[in-house]
Amino acid sequence: MRNQESADAALGTALRLDTLSADLAAALAALADDLRQPDGRVAQSRRLVEAALADGQPHYGLNTGFGALKSERIAPADVEQLQTNLIRSHACGVGEPVPRDLTRRMLALKAYALGLGVSGASPAVVAGLLALLDHDLIPVVPQQGSLGASGDLAPLAHLALVLIGEGEVWGESGPVPAADALRQSGIEPVALGAKDGLALINGTQFMLTYAVEVVQRARRLATTADVLAAMTVEATRGSARPFDARVAAVRPHPGHAQTAQAVRRLLDGSEIGPSHAACGRVQDPYSVRCVPQVHGASRDALTYVAGVVETELNSVTDNPLVFDVEGTPDIVSAGNFHGQPLALALDTAAIAVAEWASISERRTYLLVDGADGLPPFLAQASGLQSGFMIPQYAAAALVSENKTLCHPASVDSIPSSRGQEDHVSMGAWGARKALRVVENAERVLAVEALCAAQALDFRRPLRAGRGVEAAFDALRQSVAFRTDDAAFQPDLEAAAQLVRSGRLADAAEAEVGPLP
Repeated sequence: MRNQESADAALGTALRLDTLSADLAAALAALADDLRQPDGRVAQSRRLVEAALADGQPHYGLNTGFGALKSERIAPADVEQLQTNLIRSHACGVGEPVPRDLTRRMLALKAYALGLGVSGASPAVVAGLLALLDHDLIPVVPQQGSLGASGDLAPLAHLALVLIGEGEVWGESGPVPAADALRQSGIEPVALGAKDGLALINGTQFMLTYAVEVVQRARRLATTADVLAAMTVEATRGSARPFDARVAAVRPHPGHAQTAQAVRRLLDGSEIGPSHAACGRVQDPYSVRCVPQVHGASRDALTYVAGVVETELNSVTDNPLVFDVEGTPDIVSAGNFHGQPLALALDTAAIAVAEWASISERRTYLLVDGADGLPPFLAQASGLQSGFMIPQYAAAALVSENKTLCHPASVDSIPSSRGQEDHVSMGAWGARKALRVVENAERVLAVEALCAAQALDFRRPLRAGRGVEAAFDALRQSVAFRTDDAAFQPDLEAAAQLVRSGRLADAAEAEVGPLP
C-alpha cells in the first residue's frame, strides 16, 4: 500500500504553535506551487476520486446522499448539484460573526488541510481558497450552529459559500455580498465537483482556529500570572520560602518547578523581602503560598492542550479519506471529523485558565483588605475614597462567570441526522467558551496588576525584585498611581491590554532573562 506521507513532509512545513504564522505562510506557498504541478499531491488525490466515480460502486459523499441519506444513490448528472446543495443547505449558522482575524485563520487552515492530499478535493477548490486569502476576501461566518462532530458543518458551509459566489465577505465597513466582491477582484466562482462540498465542510477548522487562539493567549497568561503573583508577594510582604527549588524537587510536577523558578528570579534583588525577614509571620494565605502548585498545575494542563492542538494542526479531518493502493483508489469512510480530541482539550484549557483567574482574584482581595499595613482598599483617604474596592468586585464577577463557563461541553451529546450522527463532541461550543474564559481571565489579572502596583507604591522607598520592578515600570507607563477616586474603566482597559499583549511579562523578561 502506498499511503500518503506524514503531514510534516506533505507541504514541506509542519505547523507549530510557536511559529504558526510563518509556518502557515510557507506551507500555503508550497501548496500554491503544488497546484501548478500536474502530478502534485492535490491533483493525484483528485484523480483517485475520479477513478472511484468511474467504477460504478457507491462511495459515500461522492455519489450518495449524506448522513442518514447515505443509501440514496445520486445519478452521475446530479453529482455536481449535490455538492452545491450540500453547501447551501448546511449554511445555517446563527449568532454573531466569528472575528475577522479568526476567520482568516480558519480559511488558511482549511486550505492547508485539503492540500495534504488525502481529501480528493478539486485543485480548483483549493486554488479558490488561496485566491480568497490572496485578495483578503474573508467570509462572514456565524459563530453558532456546529455540534463539533461531523466536522464544523455550519460554519465551514458559510466559509465555502463564498467560493461559489454566495454568502458574504467582510468589506471595509461591514459585510458585503460575496458575488460583488468576487467580481470586483476578478475571481470566478468555483464549480464544485464530486466530493468538493463535503471536503470543504467536513473538518475541525472552526474548533481548531479557536483552540489556537486559546492556547496562544493562555501561554502569555501563564508567564504574566507568575509575574503578577511575584508582584503581590512583594506588595503583601509575603515569604519567598514557598518558591524554594527543594520544595518542587520532592513533588516534581514540571509546572510547579517552572513557576517556582520564575518567581524566584522575579524576586531577585528585592529590598522588600529582607525588610520583613524577622516579622514573625509563620505562613501566607494559600493564594500566595500555593502559587507554584496552582499555577504549575495549569501550566501542565496547558502543555497537554498545546500538544493536542499542534497534532490537530497537522491532521486531515475530512471524510471520506482518499488513499492510493498501488494506483487504485481506496475510499475510506471513517470519523476523523469528530471533534472529541479538541473538545476534551478545550474544556481542560478553560479550567486551567480559570484557575489563574480564581487565585488572582484571591490575591487581589488580600491587597484591598489591608494586608500587612496596606491602607484599606489601597486608598490614600479610605472612607472618603472607595479606592480599589469595586475593581475587586469586577474580578469576582468574572471569576464567577468563568465557573459557569467551565462546565465541560464535551460531556454533552445530542444525536442528529436521524440517529446516524448519534454522538457529537460539542467542541465548537467548548472552543467559544474557552476563549471567553481567557478573555475574562485577562481582565481579572489586569485588576491584580493595578492593585499590586498601587500597593507597591505604598511600600516605597523600598524596591521590589528586579523583575517585579520592570513589570511595575511597564504598567506605570500606561497607568498612574491613583491619588483620588476616578472612573476606573480607562485604567482597567489599559491594564487588560498590557496583560493580553504580554507586555508586562516581556518587560520582566527584558530585565531577568527568559522566564519558564
